[in-house]
Amino acid sequence: MPRRSFIVALIVGAILNLINQGDALFGDGRLNLTKLILTFAVPYCVATFRLGTSRSGELEDGARSLDYKESNFLRTTKGGK
Repeated sequence: MPRRSFIVALIVGAILNLINQGDALFGDGRLNLTKLILTFAVPYCVATFRLGTSRSGELEDGARSLDYKESNFLRTTKGGK
């Protein structure tokens, strides 16, 4: 999981850094080191969290319970049992 999160962080972090600090990277602007670090760290944390919860089944259980609630709602509004 850490390897996959690292790859995601590299790709997403590079794109976000180009968007957020393009002037500093290619022009006369000043590079903000804090933004640079956070731009890679946040996608890593998010990817790690998402992979961890999807593997433990929390996301699937949440989706199933939502489907169950939706089907109950549809039955009660249509007058069915």
